[in-house]
Amino acid sequence: MKAVFAVFRHELRRIVTVRPAFSVLILAAMIYAAFYPQPYLNEALRDVPIVVVDRDGTSSSRAMVRRLDATSDVSVALVLPDLPSAQRAVYERAASGILLIPQNFERDLLHGRPSPVALYADASYFLIYQRITGAVSAVARTLGAEVESARLVGAGIDPAVAGAVVDPMPLTAVPLFNPQGGYATYLLPAAFVLILQQLLLIGTGLLGTIPDPDRPKAGPLATVTGKHMAYLVPEALVLPFYLIALPYLYGIPRLGSAAMILLFALPFALAVSGLGLIASAVFRTPLAVQLATAAVGLPLFFLAGFAWPPEAMPEGVRLIARLLPSTSAIDGLVRVAQLGASLSEVAEPFLTLWALAGLYSAVAIALTSRR
Repeated sequence: MKAVFAVFRHELRRIVTVRPAFSVLILAAMIYAAFYPQPYLNEALRDVPIVVVDRDGTSSSRAMVRRLDATSDVSVALVLPDLPSAQRAVYERAASGILLIPQNFERDLLHGRPSPVALYADASYFLIYQRITGAVSAVARTLGAEVESARLVGAGIDPAVAGAVVDPMPLTAVPLFNPQGGYATYLLPAAFVLILQQLLLIGTGLLGTIPDPDRPKAGPLATVTGKHMAYLVPEALVLPFYLIALPYLYGIPRLGSAAMILLFALPFALAVSGLGLIASAVFRTPLAVQLATAAVGLPLFFLAGFAWPPEAMPEGVRLIARLLPSTSAIDGLVRVAQLGASLSEVAEPFLTLWALAGLYSAVAIALTSRR
């Protein structure tokens, strides 16, 4: 045990005194916490500008334009007389879509005939396209249902029956665990776990590759155990800050208890630090560690399972993703923190993290023994 505590004290001193490691493990964590969430603070995309070409010019077409402009998703930036003018506005990036209301729009509605409208939306930005199409579809359905209901009432049908005819199955959508339906609530909890993994991986890799002539003499097991204990000290501050304080500061819903979140984060930190010890033994130089971790940053993002669903990945890719601590940590921590899951409900990712921590620690002990 003396050797373990000697390695622990020495490595803890190096975390504070070795500037590159301190910058990554402490300073970079603060910088990421301050700046990374800023682009997502609005939660959802609002008031996407579109152009309307109204070839009908009737009260019904104008009512549709007013209702569309009143939605929170889109705003009617321009009402133009012809399609070429609207196309120029889209090409100049003054708008992201065109709604074309055809001639005889109102007449066809009142006669009970289909009166289709045309929507041209910029699909190169998926979120913009989704907002525009969703808003136009909702307004078109509502307006069409009101016109049809009024026509049926005018024909002598009871208003309640007419309402049931045009909308027999009204839908009430309740966004569970994400009341605002926001992008930040979805993205940030998973992104925080990736940031923690990347910083701890780089920090431990740098500490293992920067020359250390004063390191205490200890066996491989004592060396790896002492380093694990030392890395848990800064993580005892950083993990609660990222997983508990930041979600509270940015208004991200949290149903899980702090104790459950930190309990789940423990094997995650051990697995990542073990992987960092392996990286330091394989790459040997600080520059190689930095280049390697920078190169795998984007693949780790896509393998994590929230940018692209794991079910759509090939089986081999999913197996590689399971070997990364962030994959199981994101799955478990999001369910524990945001959905209020119990430990038994996240037993699989929890045990996977402990297995990865044991595997990477064993490999690190073997590599340390060889060195």
